[in-house]
Amino acid sequence: RAALALLLGINLFNYIDRYILAAVEPSIRATFFAPGDPNAMAITGTLSTAFVVSYMLAAPALGWLADRFSRWLIIGTAVILWSLASGASGLAISIGMLLVTRIFVGIGEGGYGPAAPPIISDLFPLATRGRVLAVFFAAIPVGSALGYALGGPIGIHLGWRWAFYLMTPPGLLLGLLCFFQKDPRVRDATGERRRTATRAEYIGLLQTRSYIYNIFAQTAMTFALGGLAFWAPAYLQFRHQPPSATAIFGGITVVAGVVSTLVGGFLADRLRTRYPGSYFLVSGVGMLVGFPLVIAMLYTPFPYAWILMFGALFFIFFNTGPANTALANVSLPSVRATAFALNILVIHALGDAIAPPLLGLLAGHTNMNIAFFALSAMML
Repeated sequence: RAALALLLGINLFNYIDRYILAAVEPSIRATFFAPGDPNAMAITGTLSTAFVVSYMLAAPALGWLADRFSRWLIIGTAVILWSLASGASGLAISIGMLLVTRIFVGIGEGGYGPAAPPIISDLFPLATRGRVLAVFFAAIPVGSALGYALGGPIGIHLGWRWAFYLMTPPGLLLGLLCFFQKDPRVRDATGERRRTATRAEYIGLLQTRSYIYNIFAQTAMTFALGGLAFWAPAYLQFRHQPPSATAIFGGITVVAGVVSTLVGGFLADRLRTRYPGSYFLVSGVGMLVGFPLVIAMLYTPFPYAWILMFGALFFIFFNTGPANTALANVSLPSVRATAFALNILVIHALGDAIAPPLLGLLAGHTNMNIAFFALSAMML
């Protein structure tokens, strides 16, 4: 439980850092671009792409190391790196410099993403793994919401640079705490001692159908969620909502996301003995229900649109715990970090690495409603 609490705290700041960028994107755009520049949104969208590309490319290499060395050592080093890089983002005097700092944030998070879920999977048995991983992944909506909720007011009162400065001290502290943890693979929850993976185990992973289906399903979800998360503040601005609307969106995200993530993980665990594919069933139903809610939101006036937005986010996050639990359950402990790393590579390469600039380009030459309509098609 202590390890889970520490990893939960790190994951929280992981997503705060990611979405503070989205919260202050309008301010960054106003700093570096002339008003009315049709390409400005596509260029600022590449800040997210730079992070995602470095994250997904670093993940396989660092995931491979995490299968061979102490995962806590990898995580601690990675958290310290991304925290320092996040603070450096506030020092940028050009888009190019901001791009470089976001690359280093991505490299740091590439060491954390593949290593943390396997530690939890090693510590908790199969019967409760879904709900425990759901608790861990509940940090995604909470951290994302806090990124919006904190980034907006900080940007207004202190300037967008301070939104990045204030992320550094907590990250450094959490990173240092990792060096005092013990790797659970010395003897994991199954009683198996730590050993090095074989080539046959890696090949077997790639021949597991549910693992491959899971990756492609998460890729479509990541495109939709990545585009929605990055462009939500700009969308609210397009719908003539006040700056405080970003904080409202953050509040909706945290409530809908936390409740949905926990319910999804608990429900999938409960259905597991009755339906072997329960983790996929819960995930798929959630996305299918969320799709028409996004469409309806685009054509509903505020404040009623907030209700539909809440419902859409609730069902989007429904899959987070189950999908990642399925990923852990079908991969052996010896290759589990690599399994998560490969998943990270594919879902981000084809998902949120390309979603922000593509949707930004589409929005810049049409409007935000058209861009969000394209986004919802990926949910379907």
